This record gives sequence, C-alpha cells and structure tokens, in this order.
Amino acid sequence: MSQLVERPAEGRVFHVDAASGLGDVAPSGRVRLDTIARWMQEAAWADAADSGLADEGAWFVRAMRVEVARFPRFGEACDVATWCSGTGALWAERRTSVAGAGGARAEAAAIWVHMESDGSRPRSLPQGFDHFYAAAAGGRRVRARLRHDPDPADGATKEPWRFRAADLDLAGHVNNAVYWTVVEEQLAGPTDPSEPFAAEIEHRAPTAERDAIVRRAGAQTWVCAGHGAVVATIVVD
Repeated sequence: MSQLVERPAEGRVFHVDAASGLGDVAPSGRVRLDTIARWMQEAAWADAADSGLADEGAWFVRAMRVEVARFPRFGEACDVATWCSGTGALWAERRTSVAGAGGARAEAAAIWVHMESDGSRPRSLPQGFDHFYAAAAGGRRVRARLRHDPDPADGATKEPWRFRAADLDLAGHVNNAVYWTVVEEQLAGPTDPSEPFAAEIEHRAPTAERDAIVRRAGAQTWVCAGHGAVVATIVVD
C-alpha cells in the first residue's frame, strides 16, 4: 500500500470513542492488534451508518496497513478518527487515526472494496458517496492491487490454526480483524513488541473454514484455509 496520507484540511472526518476492556489486552496491558483493527472496523461502520450509505451494498477489506507509534494501554480513553483518503472504480481507501489520552498513537490505511450485499461481486461506489467523502479524498486515486508474495516460500514453517465459530461475521466469513490474532500469537512472550510497530495484511479470499494452516518465513506469514489455499498474507516490518 502507499504511504499513509495526512488528515485532510477539509472534508468529512468522523470520530468515535473507544476504550479497551479486560478481553482486549495482552497480559502486559497493551491493547492487542485485533482490538485496534476492530475499533477501526467499527468506526468505519459507524461512519457509513451516519452518512446513510450503510445499506448500499457491503464493504470488504482488501488490504490494511497499521503503524503504531505507541500502543494504547488498558482503560486508556481513545479517539478514533476516520476519513476517506482516496477512491478507485469499485473501492475506496479509508484512513483511521487512534489517539489516546495517555499518548497512544496508531495510524492505518485500508482499501475497502464495495460489493453486492451478498458479497458475490464488486459494485460501483454508492450513489451519494461523493457528497460525503469526495472533499476529504481530494481527488486522490488509489489502486487495489495486492503486493505480497502470494505463495508460501520454500521452507516456510507450518503450524495448525483453528478459527472459532465466534470469529465468523455476518457474511459467514472469518472477520478481517480476527486475522491480526495470528500476528499476536507471533508476538506472544514475556515482553511487548518494540515500538514503533508496523504491519500490513492483504486479504486474498474469504473463508468460512475453521481449520487453517499458518506458514511463516522471515517477515511474511501466509494464512491458508484447511484445503491449502492462501486466504491472507501478513508482513511485519
């Protein structure tokens, strides 16, 4: 994905409040990456609902980059600000900024593809989209092309993984925020990950399969459905 752009001087910027609960943090009190991704997902939905465009098709995350300057901590009040930072024919880029009262800071850019309500195929951006979001996007055009190596490297490690029934969303697929738990498993240990921290995920296909295989080589991880097809790739900087 391209570099994260700055907040626009004009145009719609939507804000929601967030704070972590006991189930949202690592043992150290650091807010987990899947929690941060969920905050951003919920802010995106709240923005779409507030605009009145939430019922115009459905949005699916294609790719997302997260850059953390300082992780939020347990109970830290956070402001989640989100805006449209670019558009394409059938997709849009959404920038999100998390700012905590105690100094937490996390930034993200995500490509969301606009789909038919049943997820069967892409569709044009909703009627009325420009009225709400064009000013913030400022005419910036973005691509939805994936960049990660799509095939596991020779010698990539293998480990079994299992998604829970609770990980499936309204579309019957593993929710995009859940994939960040794969990174959290990699980070698990006696100490927190170094800050700043950055990682990028690309979603290559939806899956409802509970059994999966996680393969790792160097900085890249491949999440494979039980039948072997790669459904997501993750690169940690």
